[in-house]
Order: sequence, then C-alpha cells, then structure tokens
Amino acid sequence: MHEDLAPQSAATATALPAGFYVDASTIQLDRRAVFDRAWHLVAHVSQLHDAGDHVVADLASLPVLAVRGADGEIRVLHNVCRHRAGPIAVCDGKGARSLSCRYHGWTYALDGQLCAAPEMRGAQDFNLADIRLPQLAVQVWQGLVFAAVDADSAPPFEQFVAGIAQRLGSARGLAHYANHHRVSYDIACNWKVYVDNYLEGYHVPHVHPGLNRLLDYRSYKTELSAWHSLQWSPLESADTLYGNGDALYYWLWPNTMLNILPGRLQTNAVVPLGVDRCRVVFDSYYAETGDTAKRDADLSFSDSVQHEDIGICEAVQRGLASGSYLPGRLNPLRETGVHHFHELLRAAYRERAD
Repeated sequence: MHEDLAPQSAATATALPAGFYVDASTIQLDRRAVFDRAWHLVAHVSQLHDAGDHVVADLASLPVLAVRGADGEIRVLHNVCRHRAGPIAVCDGKGARSLSCRYHGWTYALDGQLCAAPEMRGAQDFNLADIRLPQLAVQVWQGLVFAAVDADSAPPFEQFVAGIAQRLGSARGLAHYANHHRVSYDIACNWKVYVDNYLEGYHVPHVHPGLNRLLDYRSYKTELSAWHSLQWSPLESADTLYGNGDALYYWLWPNTMLNILPGRLQTNAVVPLGVDRCRVVFDSYYAETGDTAKRDADLSFSDSVQHEDIGICEAVQRGLASGSYLPGRLNPLRETGVHHFHELLRAAYRERAD
C-alpha cells in the first residue's frame, strides 16, 4: 500500500483505495498509527459533576473510564483490572466512593490506586500500594473532557483545537450545556467510511431531504485547520426545532464530531469494532432550562438523519468490499474535508511505515 500514501493535492486528489477500508490488517494499523496517537473525547463535565461520578468509553478497543476524584480532579483511567483484566465499571455512574472490579471485587480509590483485594493476604510480596490503574493524559476544554493514550505522540492540544473557541465566542460556548441524552448506533461499515460521509455536504441533497430543507446548500462551506475542519451553513427551521442561526459541524482528528446548533450541542465519537463495523455514540446536551418539546423534536430529527446515513454508509462498505471499486476523484469544491482527512491518514500511515 506504500505507493498509495504519497501526498495528493486537492485539485487532483483521489479517495483512499478500498484496501484501507476492507483489509483486516488495517485494524491494528489504525490503532497504532492513529488512535493511540490522538486526542479522544470521553465526556462532558456535566456528566462528572460530583466526586465519584464516572463515564465509561471505548478508545478503539482500549476501555477507559473518566472519573471525578475526591480532590475534584477529573482523571481518565484504564477500565481494565490489574488482576485478570475484568471491567472496573460497565456503565456510567454517580457518586461512587470507590471503583470495584465486577469480576473478583478488587477495589480501587477514585484516583486509581488499589485499596482492597479480597483474600490476597497469603500472596507473597503482594502490596496494594504497588498497584494502580494506568492513567491517560487529560485536557478539559470548553467543558469537554479529552484524553490521549500517548500525549507525546498526539498533536499539541492547543493546535488540536486552535481557533474553535474564538469562532464560537462566549455566546455559543460549550461548557454550560447539561440535560445529557445518549444513543448509539452499530453500523456495518469501517469507521473511516462514516467519517468520510460526515466530512462532506455533497451527499446532503441526495440522502437527507429533511436536513437539506433546513440548510442553505449553496452557502455550505468547509474550512480547514491543521487538526480539524468545520462545515457550516445558515440554518432556517421552525422555532419548535432550532429556529434560525448557523449550523456548525466540527470534525476533530480522528473520530470526534461536534454538531452545534442553536440551543444544542451534540457530540459524536466513532468507535471501530472491526474492519467492517463501527459504533457511533451520540451525546446530546441542552441548556439547563431548555424547552423539553424542542429537545424531543431534535432527538427525533437527529435519529431520522442518522438512519439515512447508516443506509448509505453500509451500502458504501459493500461497494468497497465488492472488488469493483478503484479510487475515484474527489470533488475539489465539496470534498475538501474528505481530502484533508485522507491526507492526515496518509501521513500517519507513512510515519508508522518508516
């Protein structure tokens, strides 16, 4: 595949070859070259309000949990017991005083230090103080909790989010949201198929008739930064849904999306489950005194759009696996976000191959 990794200009670019979406070898390649060297969205601070509140997440097959400690600090820990790899937590929780493995009851303090191990008194040279859950690097930005497996290899965080806060301004800051709602979808496609689909509005008139009526396709723009891209368009909807304003769709390398509409923040995390499977986790947040009817309307509309995306993404995966596909030309007006993503992938793969 090395000949497919040379940089390409936007004016003449083609998409990635099918092998990067269908070959089983890409599972470990993506883990080593991309996910372990990136920042991942784990939670919003509204989910970690008090000591012991915790959120579980999957960072490309690495189970983690974000937890607010008794000292007020938010940590992201491996959700893998140091005994025999059992899960420390299997779901989000509130107000835990400690974290206990579901397999054999080994119990950890909120900072990850082992504090109890049933019936281990007879184990020679076994010391609780020597055992603690590994901890990831954490950054809290705009109320969002990000973590990195290897922060030294990940982009500097300031570059990762450069310019976003300034674009949002104080009126559209993300930290004040609450009223969390989660839904996830398991999709029969490679995670990169889903990201590709997200990164262009080219398909909107053909796949999303309802969304197309709300957006101004002629004014739809894509702006690129080093580690993220923004798609935006003027938005016109009824007051019972969003009202008027701008729809902002941020993608952050490699698999995080921030969908910001008037009165609502929605985040997506795309989790690989296999070469031809992924899970997309949608977390929606609303103003603390938000309109319940608008919230319900937004969730229903989002679900209908997502099912449209699922259908086309699964069809694309089948096409990629068919043996028929050769890399097609990208549209230099509408698919600059896809080209940007593919260039970051090519660079990550080249670095890993060196």
